[in-house]
Amino acid sequence: MEMTMFIPLLLLICSFSTAQLQEEPDNEIIPHGKQTESRGGEPANASHQQPACPQDIHAVLREMTALLTEQRVEIRQLQRENEAQTAKLEGQKTEVDILKQEIINLQRDNEAQAAKLEGQKTEVDNLKQEISHLQRDNEAQAAKLEGQRTEVINLKQEISHVQRDNEAQTAKLEGQKTEMDNLKKQLQAKQVAFSASLLASGSGIIGPFNTQAPLVFRRVVTNIGNAYNPNTGFFIAPVRGAYHFEFSIGAGGHNSHGSAAALFKNGEHIFIAYEHRTNGYGSSANGATLLLEAGDVVFLRLWQNSRIYDNGNHHSTFSGHLLFTM
Repeated sequence: MEMTMFIPLLLLICSFSTAQLQEEPDNEIIPHGKQTESRGGEPANASHQQPACPQDIHAVLREMTALLTEQRVEIRQLQRENEAQTAKLEGQKTEVDILKQEIINLQRDNEAQAAKLEGQKTEVDNLKQEISHLQRDNEAQAAKLEGQRTEVINLKQEISHVQRDNEAQTAKLEGQKTEMDNLKKQLQAKQVAFSASLLASGSGIIGPFNTQAPLVFRRVVTNIGNAYNPNTGFFIAPVRGAYHFEFSIGAGGHNSHGSAAALFKNGEHIFIAYEHRTNGYGSSANGATLLLEAGDVVFLRLWQNSRIYDNGNHHSTFSGHLLFTM
């Protein structure tokens, strides 16, 4: 900076000195002697030393010109460097502006992200509150369900108790029903009696047959308790007890065949009534008291190779009744 200011000053001084030297010969020519006197006794060789000043000035000017040229070159170089620095600074400024803009954009993005995060935080808080409400609702529902479950368990227990009570009542009623049935059966059993004759109407002879044949007494006179079946000839004991049976057969006269009928309990032969007359009519009778189980069957069979007779007078009969239960 100081060198730059000094050079124009020096050039100005040198230019002024040169112009003064050039003006002196034009204005006045001083004689040699007067020149000497006017100089005040200066040496004679002093006039010979005056031309050296312009030569020094030109040398200085040349040096100054060269120096100025160098300074100009240096100034140009410095200008170029300054321009480069300016361009670099401008680029840096542009880069700084870009960075500032990026920073501003990042700040905006950060603000947007912060706002978004704040919104998400608010949403999360709302969701947490909603979850908390749902949890409380679930807890309330769970408590309600637990209460209902307890109520259902209590109802089930009560139903179970009622069912047991009903079962007990049912068993009691069933027992009473069974007892009533037994009483009815006993009552009915005490009222068991029947009496029937062989033919339903008219007169006739049954047999003889090569094997035993069941006898069915069709004409029923009495059948209290309906224990006798006039279609099969079977008496079926309704209850366990002692029963008394009587039967009689009508015998018609015949040389080869007598009259006989046997009493059977289930498949067991108990008693037989037999009569054989060669002419005329006769009869035979028998009876038995039997211990029967409920369901036992009592019936009569015509003996093989024998025959039995009956008519409107009812000679052939089958009767029975319960004496007492056991």
